[in-house]
Amino acid sequence: MDIKSMKYYLYWLYCQFELITCSYLMEPWEKLLFYTFNITMLVMVLYTAYIFVPVHVSTAFQFFLNLFGNQHENTVSIVK
Repeated sequence: MDIKSMKYYLYWLYCQFELITCSYLMEPWEKLLFYTFNITMLVMVLYTAYIFVPVHVSTAFQFFLNLFGNQHENTVSIVK
């Protein structure tokens, strides 16, 4: 895919986005507020997912390991 067709494709995606969100009806200052709010929310969701999802997946994985009998032995009970 060459650069020119990629440029037109990205422009087409942008036009589709404006049609879906009806932002083509907004004034420039409204668009700025709208896009700033949306980008801020997107960044916050991605950051939260980056920070908290691995912790929750690890906790769920350990829970299911313990649930199905792969429990860690207690070091006090290993006395011979």
